Amino acid sequence: MAIYRIYPSEDTFITSHYVQSNHGIDEILELGNYQILGDTKVSRAIVKFDNVELKNVVNNTITNTDFSSSLKLYTANTLQTPTTYSIFAYPVFDSWDNGTGKFGDVPINRTGASWSFPLGNNSGSWNYPTASDGSYGDSTNGATGSFPSTSPFTGGSWYTGSNGVNVETSQSFAFDGITDIDIDVTSTVLEFYNDNISNNGIILKFEDQLEYNDNVNTRHKYFSRETNTIYSPHLDLKWDDSSYETGSLQVLDNDQCYISIKNNKGRYTDTDTFRFKLTARPKYPTRTFTTGSIYSSNYALPSNSYWAVKDEYTEEMIIDFDTDYTKISCDSNGPYFNVYMKSLPPERNYRILVKSTLNDSTIVVNDVNSFKVVRNG
Repeated sequence: MAIYRIYPSEDTFITSHYVQSNHGIDEILELGNYQILGDTKVSRAIVKFDNVELKNVVNNTITNTDFSSSLKLYTANTLQTPTTYSIFAYPVFDSWDNGTGKFGDVPINRTGASWSFPLGNNSGSWNYPTASDGSYGDSTNGATGSFPSTSPFTGGSWYTGSNGVNVETSQSFAFDGITDIDIDVTSTVLEFYNDNISNNGIILKFEDQLEYNDNVNTRHKYFSRETNTIYSPHLDLKWDDSSYETGSLQVLDNDQCYISIKNNKGRYTDTDTFRFKLTARPKYPTRTFTTGSIYSSNYALPSNSYWAVKDEYTEEMIIDFDTDYTKISCDSNGPYFNVYMKSLPPERNYRILVKSTLNDSTIVVNDVNSFKVVRNG
């Protein structure tokens, strides 16, 4: 199984609090509906991923369109989170500029997308397709806009569908659960890849019932691509590249065992793709008549074995165990899996974890299988 991570080429948030202000290089992306002197203010985030990079990964790494994709943002801070709520993701209809502004700039920075102007500098307006009857919204490609519901429109524009494909996706949250965003946007990414709609990024917003509610005061802040942390937004492309052929190898079935990486170089560039090979054997192998050492024989791991990567310093799971997309493969030489170093923030140290079910016990190997990813040049 495989996971390839793409980081944003642009991101910003737009807010009716400052309708002409750009926040293209702010460290924060904000979603919100809050009150200022009795007036409701709304914030939405926009994240864009380079279309050339997206197509290159699909064409040359995945090599088919049988993949899933999820958009992830990490929480920096929340204020007055509702008991239950949903966040929606849509492909952006109109083109926009990233800009160089930050929230709170004095005077406000108008160089890029804002609530009122997608191109900044009081230039252009958020555009919407017009249906045959002259109304806003198009039943053919399902494009819809934001409030206010009468012209002039502000606050972004987006598709809800494209040629019969539903591109409206959402994630539901509970008050006592996680607040990180992890939305399946596979339908949108495929529409971008197939050039059915222009890749102008993805807009994120609270559900209408929350945005239009004058009795709430909710603000969620997420790390942007400008963060100096490991919590940058990203798009995960996930697909099945696994193969499980044990050949003449025995399958390990004892939880008293050794599992380790046998070819870890310890240092990789952020453009590397590396196949980690595993050594697996029982701690106390059965005695047999052989001319070689019984401790040198490699074993296959059970087919329901998985890998993960965590940050060595923060212990944050960068790529968590996933029964669909981090399954460990096997050939006649032993178990293995591939890691795309592009998926890991550079200049940091990481540790590989292995999980397997052996003798009805689930074990997680967290030994010193550490390595560092450095920038290529």
